[in-house]
Amino acid sequence: MSRKEMAMEYFGQGYNCSQAVALAFSDLVNIDKSELAKLAMSFGGGVGHMREVCGAVSGAAIILGLIYGNDEPGKNKPEHYERVQAVANEFKAECGSIICRELLGLTNPDISAPPEPRTDAYYKKRPCPEMVGLAAEILDNYITKNDKF
Repeated sequence: MSRKEMAMEYFGQGYNCSQAVALAFSDLVNIDKSELAKLAMSFGGGVGHMREVCGAVSGAAIILGLIYGNDEPGKNKPEHYERVQAVANEFKAECGSIICRELLGLTNPDISAPPEPRTDAYYKKRPCPEMVGLAAEILDNYITKNDKF
């Protein structure tokens, strides 16, 4: 199964967009799957359901940090930010934005409303499964191109 398919499968199981992308790469990072899901959870729905940066893009950024990041203050920030921007910009080129509310066509989203139940109708009206798959595919291609694994 491709990482794109895995991310879409995780999303279909009920994980949010950020979790789904991050979990599709869990085998490449030195963090327990349960902890990775917790780490990524807050970024779903455009960061806490506020409809800001797409959770799928945030999930990709989390993985980039776990693979390429470091824990030394100030070390390699510009190079790392370039990685994140490369992945985010490719997503933006494909989708027109990295902002959740724009991707969903929401002009005035009700961020206080609870997330909708995952039903067939939900999946038919939302582009989220495809966005999750796209983010995973872009990230997978980036990692492969840069010979990290």
